Amino acid sequence: MLPVAVIGAGAAGLMAAIHAAGTGCRVVLLERTRDGGRKILISGGGRCNVLPSQLDPARFVSESPPHLVRRVLAGWPLARQRAFFEEVLGLPLALEAESGKLFPVSNRARDVRDRLVAGARDAGAELRFGTAVTGVERSAAGWGVMFEDQAPLEAGAVIVATGGLSVPATGSDGMGLSIARRLGHTIRETYPALTPLVADPPVHAHLSGLSLEVRIEARVGGKRFRSEGGFLFTHRGYSGPSVLDLSHLAVRSRLTGGERQVLRVAWSRESAEVWNARLQRRSPRTVQSTLREVIPARLVEQLLGESQVRAGCQLAQLSRDDRRRIVELLSAYPLPWTGDEGYRKAEVTGGGVALEEIDPVTLQSRLCPGIHFCGEVLDAFGPIGGHNFAWAWATGRAAGLGVSVSAR
Repeated sequence: MLPVAVIGAGAAGLMAAIHAAGTGCRVVLLERTRDGGRKILISGGGRCNVLPSQLDPARFVSESPPHLVRRVLAGWPLARQRAFFEEVLGLPLALEAESGKLFPVSNRARDVRDRLVAGARDAGAELRFGTAVTGVERSAAGWGVMFEDQAPLEAGAVIVATGGLSVPATGSDGMGLSIARRLGHTIRETYPALTPLVADPPVHAHLSGLSLEVRIEARVGGKRFRSEGGFLFTHRGYSGPSVLDLSHLAVRSRLTGGERQVLRVAWSRESAEVWNARLQRRSPRTVQSTLREVIPARLVEQLLGESQVRAGCQLAQLSRDDRRRIVELLSAYPLPWTGDEGYRKAEVTGGGVALEEIDPVTLQSRLCPGIHFCGEVLDAFGPIGGHNFAWAWATGRAAGLGVSVSAR
């Protein structure tokens, strides 16, 4: 029996290898780096956010029909994914209540990667690290996996789990997208997603290192988008979950050459109405001290400077126009971004293989039977917080189980 070739030993590829080998298939896992799973190692600041505590398919971004994203994720519900890590891989997870994220109890991303690698080996997969794939071609027996410096590997089926283009330092080079394109698949335009934004000139560089909880809103074609969570000022611009989750809107507006996407930041949980009421009080208290009750002092100084209101101005002295200007800056601040950090710091790749051309149960190509796709190479990504690992685990498992049929 010809082997199943799994190209890529990242999150999706390792999961695919485990499940394909578990069905009795002979599996050869091909990975260009010397150890695999490098995005796992750097995720969550070296802790690896394995899963979210709740998974919302509606928060995934894809140009493919939404029901296909839901169908794929429904194939392996969150509770069963967690049970697999804890009961099969022997990797207990703990909920971080304040973030709603599940991390390994050890807080070590390396433990996640190593348990997946061991799980693939234990299931019977042959792991070939340091092996660069250059393409996939039809052969008389099925499929030929091509290499730079060795004879092709004849395979009965192929699982493409090469990732996308994000964080190229981990080995991502877009090979899976190239394979899919050569096989005739539709590739939705790719772009860096979940990536920090930059400002040129860096007008807020002096606030670098300041972090706080914010709400960001954007409107695209009459549709409103919102993200809430951590915000971080950097030397070059802006980062944090709240920024990353909406960064794709900014990136795509830049790539299409249209008007720059407007992102408006509320620097606290207070609404414009609440801020307006606070600042309307006839009180000898200063505007500065009132804002500092909620907003970090350094940011208060910045906002007052932009509003041209004196720090020592008393509430009772605040004019209506000044109040309105401050409320606008507090609740709907237009973020002055001009660009982004690109794939170098992007968490994931937006776009990819169109889901309409993939069976949502087996992840097999509808155009090329025997070829399966999983993970980041597909046209879907979720928000920060474990959603993209959940996608990798679910699609990897589906491809691994599905290939047991197409390989025979």
